[in-house]
Amino acid sequence: MGSILRFLKLCVLEPVKSGELYEKKAQIKLDNEKKSFEIPKIEKKDKGSSEEKKRKRRPSKEWRCIDSCCWAIGYICTIWWLLLFMFQCLPGLKVPEPPGTRLKREGLIALHPVVMVPGIVTGGLELWEGRPCSEGLFRRRLWGGSFTEIFRRPMCWLEHLSLDNETGLDPPGIRVRAVPGLVAADYFAPGYFVWAILIENLARIGYEGKNMYMAAYDWRLSFQNTEVRDQTLSRLKSKIELLYVTNGNKKVVVVPHSMGVIYFLHFLKWVEAPPPIGGGGGPGWCAKHIKSIMNIGPAFLGVPKAVGNILSAESKDVAFIRAMAPGLLDSEILGLQTLHHVMRVSRTWDSVISLIPKGGETIWGNLDWSPEEEHVCNSAKKKYQQDFDNNGNNSDSRRLFQVQEPTKYGRIISFGKIVSDLPSSQLQTLASKEFMSNNSSSNSNAACKGLWTEYDEMSRENIRIIAENKAYTMKSLLDLLRVIAPKMMKRAEAHFSHGIAENLDDPKYNHYKYWSNPLETKLPDAPDMEIYCSYGVGIPTERSYVYKQSPSGRCNSIPFQIDSAADGSENGCLKGGVFFVDGDESIPVLSAGFMCAKGWRGKTRFNPSGISTYIREYKHKAPANLLEGRGSESGAHVDILGNVALIEDVLRVAAGASGSELGGDRIYSDIMKMSKKINIQL
Repeated sequence: MGSILRFLKLCVLEPVKSGELYEKKAQIKLDNEKKSFEIPKIEKKDKGSSEEKKRKRRPSKEWRCIDSCCWAIGYICTIWWLLLFMFQCLPGLKVPEPPGTRLKREGLIALHPVVMVPGIVTGGLELWEGRPCSEGLFRRRLWGGSFTEIFRRPMCWLEHLSLDNETGLDPPGIRVRAVPGLVAADYFAPGYFVWAILIENLARIGYEGKNMYMAAYDWRLSFQNTEVRDQTLSRLKSKIELLYVTNGNKKVVVVPHSMGVIYFLHFLKWVEAPPPIGGGGGPGWCAKHIKSIMNIGPAFLGVPKAVGNILSAESKDVAFIRAMAPGLLDSEILGLQTLHHVMRVSRTWDSVISLIPKGGETIWGNLDWSPEEEHVCNSAKKKYQQDFDNNGNNSDSRRLFQVQEPTKYGRIISFGKIVSDLPSSQLQTLASKEFMSNNSSSNSNAACKGLWTEYDEMSRENIRIIAENKAYTMKSLLDLLRVIAPKMMKRAEAHFSHGIAENLDDPKYNHYKYWSNPLETKLPDAPDMEIYCSYGVGIPTERSYVYKQSPSGRCNSIPFQIDSAADGSENGCLKGGVFFVDGDESIPVLSAGFMCAKGWRGKTRFNPSGISTYIREYKHKAPANLLEGRGSESGAHVDILGNVALIEDVLRVAAGASGSELGGDRIYSDIMKMSKKINIQL
């Protein structure tokens, strides 16, 4: 016991000098011997004192920020490893082997050089010269990438993305150019792929910079102006020739996407046309240098969404946001006016006009007829019609499910749900002369200044006349657009045309304004070349709209908007003011597939050399779980570039396969049935 007490005292007593230490120990020993009965008291006292001092010496257990961070990191790591375990071990969650790896194992290797042509908005744009507000942004991306400048200096950002209203080229003191190389369109934003997965799989079978090229261009410009300002078409011609020579005289496989499809169609005419308007390659250039054109999500005959963009800067998504949160996008109180700024900028982009539907009423229908009029969105009726087509007539069921009135998709714009269904005899119409006379009347909004959208140059009376009980087909819609956006249409229609040629041998069709319209130009004389129309199906896609007049009459307002309250139809295709058909969410099947299904099928006046055409449709399948990301079987307009089946088709053609070796046509939609309904001279 004495030894224990000595130990406790040594732990709690103050340290002393060495001379005093011996005396202190001796005194403790003497006290212990004389007063042994006091040991319990001393033990209790010393023990308590020791514990109290130990508690004082212990660090505080306060929860600190670093503790929270460590716990958070621990949780994240644990969840990550758990997901990784599930991803690797559990059935049904493992992502399939990349097609490039599998095809390489089968013996596929790089053979034909590949040129990719991006579409509208998916290519990056960088600043080369700007106004004072853009200091520090030299060669920084204004479009594509992080988009941080939208939040840091939004008005400066919009100013530098706009083009000149008169010329459609650079405004004074501003130069924005396309980002060069594969990085131009591999990712649109961090984590959001465009061409990245296809590029990666091409690399798996041996492709690299020497046999793969991204034909980046400034997608805001008209196609001919990309050559006038940047010599983009000349550089594309030289690059294809170089790829051809340096890869053993192997023809090039071209893979355009979306608007890039009609951009490359323009190139096919430009490259063979004589200078100075063309590239001077001569009539055999395409036959010598191009093996196949694999068009992905092609916008051959235009996109109805472009009409909504010009009319009110809207689509179904914007209309939905407007309905859920009124005033959010154009609040005067918040000072946002988002849609007004979108319209101001996009109306300077001539490329938007290239996407207006082509072919007029012959292709897109009139007030009473359209090729898709039998399309059914209601699942019960669709199932019945499929059973009926397979099993024959059933009169009772037919009376029960039959759509009484076909959807009038030919009415691209209807002001009011009732107008979208009325017989054509009860509709008011305006002739072109009436449009122009109404537009020339006095302008009650002359005092409105600031945000330029061209609407403030129209009187409110003219706006009321346009919206009053009217429906517009593609024929009358062009007249309408010339009234509401006269400067834009005058500038852009010098570069684009939207009709159908009566006589393709007419010398006027040698002008570049017709070259991107497949209905007003001939394919090159290249009988060995192949053309693919590859696109997704099975997703509701915008086809026509129900509009209303905006309630506000203030300055700088957009007077029309999609009527999101218009809902319900017999076939279930009207939702939120938008009529839907089959497509890839952006391009209707009619626009993507008609030329390969009929316009170019066999020898026609549009395809005099009989170039082989193939339709390759990819049925949309949504991702089964979060680990699949945007899905390996998606048919959506951009996501399809990550579709495993599409990538495999591209790789096989690049490795030397023909369309017949791929299996020819693969069709899930009604494109052949719709094409038969279109009465066009071939």
